[in-house]
Order: sequence, then C-alpha cells, then structure tokens
Amino acid sequence: MALSEIDRNLLERCLQQKPRAWEDFVDRFMGLMIHVVNHTAQSRGMQLTPEDRDDLCASVFLVMIDNDLAVLRNFRRQCSLATYLTVVARRIVVRELQTRKPVEHLTNQSPEIYALSSNYPYPSIEQRVSDQEEIARMLNTLNGIEAEVVRMFHLEGKSYQEISMQIGMAENSIGPILSRARDKLRHAGANLT
Repeated sequence: MALSEIDRNLLERCLQQKPRAWEDFVDRFMGLMIHVVNHTAQSRGMQLTPEDRDDLCASVFLVMIDNDLAVLRNFRRQCSLATYLTVVARRIVVRELQTRKPVEHLTNQSPEIYALSSNYPYPSIEQRVSDQEEIARMLNTLNGIEAEVVRMFHLEGKSYQEISMQIGMAENSIGPILSRARDKLRHAGANLT
C-alpha cells in the first residue's frame, strides 16, 4: 500500500516541526501503537497491566522522536506509514519486553521467548534483524517460498507460527525451510546464522 496524502502531509509537518504536528501524529497512530503492544505481548504469552501498556507505547514514541526524529527521517516511503510504524514499533516492543520480563515468568512461550536463553539453537530477534540490508540483497539468490520465509523471519521478525499462518504451511516446516535457505546462502558466500 502506498503512502497516503494525509500521512505524507502529517509526516512532512512532523519533520518540519510544525506546531501541533507531533500531537496530531500521536493522535493518529496511538491506536495502532496500542494494538502493536497488545498483540506483541499476547503473542509472547505475556499479560500487560494498563501501566505496562502505556509505558511501552511511550517507549515507542520516545524512540521515534530520538535523534531529531531519526525513525521518521529514515522512512523510505515505499509502503504505508502505518506499515512502517508497525514494524518499528514491534521491534521496539520486543526489545523492551526482553529487558523487562525474565523468561521463567512467561506462559505459553513462543520460539522467540526461548531464544532469549543462551541454550536455544535459533538466533535471537536482535541477531535476526542486525543484518537486514545484507539479507535483503541475498534474498535475490533464493526462490519462491524460501525467499518469502527468510524475508518474514529475518526482516519482519515474524515467529514460526505467524509465518505458518500467513503462507498456509505447517509450522514445523518453517525451520527446515530456513535451514535449507541458510545452506544455499552459505554456499553462495553468505554467512547467515
């Protein structure tokens, strides 16, 4: 989906630090941020208090205004602003949840939660998103479903369950697909772990 005219104008107003631009931005996207916080916590089996939810939303907005609105300045305008903000917010919330809650206090743990412990064989979310540009370049060497699964896992930070639901494949097939794709990328000179 393309960047809408309303969002384009709002973004420009924020970047130019026009009066009330930031307040309008927060008003427009607060509902989205609450949804992202709730969904991210729920997908990790975590219960949030209203205070926790508010703190996480505030953390997301603080990161957005940090470094002279660097997050907004880095928006490439190749998708909708809401899509971009969802990805950014999800990563911030995941990072915050990792630092706030110990693993043993979580229920219904997903693969990402186990990834927080050092003995889990898959890379952590932080490791997965660290080399995004390199991964995007290497995706061109993969075909079809492999490229899609690698993109969703490494670039979008989706869980095996989310990928499975989106592409209509058994959840236990995602790991082997990622393994085969990593092997292909290694043979092509890439080092994806």
